[in-house]
Amino acid sequence: MPQFTDISRINVKGGDGGAGCMSFRREAHVPKGGPDGGDGGRGGDVVLVADPQLSSLIDYRFKHHFRAERGTHGQGARRHGRNGEDLELRVPLGTVVRELDPETQEPLYEIADLTHPGERVVVAPGGHGGRGNIHFVTSVRRAPAFAELGEPAIDHWIELEMKLMADAALVGMPSVGKSSLIARMSAARPKIADYPFTTLVPNLGMVRAGDYSYVVADVPGLIEGASQGKGLGIRFLRHIERTALIMHVVDITGSFEQRDPVEDYRTINDELACYASELAERPQIVVANKCDVPGMEDRIARLKEEAEADGRPFFEVSAVTGQGLRELMLACGKQVQELRSALASDESAEEYDKVWELKRHERERRFSISKLSEGVWRLEGRALERMVIQTDWDNEEAMIYLQHRFERMGVDDALEKAGCKPGDEIRVLGRVFEFEGASEFDDVEADDDGAVELVEVIDLDETGGADDLEAADGPEEER
Repeated sequence: MPQFTDISRINVKGGDGGAGCMSFRREAHVPKGGPDGGDGGRGGDVVLVADPQLSSLIDYRFKHHFRAERGTHGQGARRHGRNGEDLELRVPLGTVVRELDPETQEPLYEIADLTHPGERVVVAPGGHGGRGNIHFVTSVRRAPAFAELGEPAIDHWIELEMKLMADAALVGMPSVGKSSLIARMSAARPKIADYPFTTLVPNLGMVRAGDYSYVVADVPGLIEGASQGKGLGIRFLRHIERTALIMHVVDITGSFEQRDPVEDYRTINDELACYASELAERPQIVVANKCDVPGMEDRIARLKEEAEADGRPFFEVSAVTGQGLRELMLACGKQVQELRSALASDESAEEYDKVWELKRHERERRFSISKLSEGVWRLEGRALERMVIQTDWDNEEAMIYLQHRFERMGVDDALEKAGCKPGDEIRVLGRVFEFEGASEFDDVEADDDGAVELVEVIDLDETGGADDLEAADGPEEER
């Protein structure tokens, strides 16, 4: 039996971008051929693809580092570099992808939630290829003697968490007969034994009853305190989140411990509510199992009264004899169909791949301004940092062009509004600029950078400022 893995952390890195070429056409009888440097190729992306054939994240249990191919450099005669190949990683349906803090390894934000077959998300974009000098010709700059460097891709950690995509979930205390029920209702063959926690991993079974077919998940038994990590509960409660219907199984006999079925019923509902409040409101069917045992009439009546008081359908069944299972399967099929139909009508016809891509671009466009100390400021943001990385700092023309780009994208205006004055020091990725104030440049043509968006201005002047953060920037470099 393959091992079940439902959470993994992996390190991903797109391919580095190739450098653009600075070249001029030189041929016989063409003394002034003009610039002809080609662009560098873009690095390949690391892409996650939702695959309905996978049932766990076992492929990422032992291998944790994944790299896409880099782009090649541009050349003269307008020869562009080749783009790197994308690296596709297959994950099960229901995988939630989160960005991790590089130091604490705690989740920072959700990147995507892959719930549709074939759904894709770029988790490590390849570096942009540098543009050749053919792109920087203007009416006043006829022979640009600079090109962009390739952008190194970012190396980072992400978390993959798989949540089962089932229509209904069997939940309840250990040894209440959930595995026996799913084995009786479907072709699933889970391990069945008369001791607690026989089921250590979730099991899926396809149920067919009348005109209905639906997927049922057998979730390992929960105990009191499961939502705080006791037993196996905290590990598997996540798999209940996506189910449309909860089939709450109660052992009417009280098992070996002679537990009270009504108390068991309340305990499990309390744990569901503690883990996620909306689970308490999830449609639920109460299933009293082992009703073939003699002398259980009083227990059945009390549990039925409790369930009906909560407005939940109640069924008396026996996984051993098959008593009541047909009615239960049909009722579940009908309710699942109604719930899924309602959910489908609420979903808009959005293309999910584009949603995740738009969110990624929105994150990249944002930048922040931090005041480190009097007259010292820091700029942070993916789009701005990319421009700095791609600038050839040994070329004065390239540095001037970078300042023009910042101005055109509204960065200088944002600095002025934040309180930055001419002569102040601006730091980006360890590079240091002198702020000259916002102005207009008429000799720069528009490019495809797009807009950037200021998200916050932080004043760190009273908390240590530049002295405390200088080490993080590295040595200051000559402008």
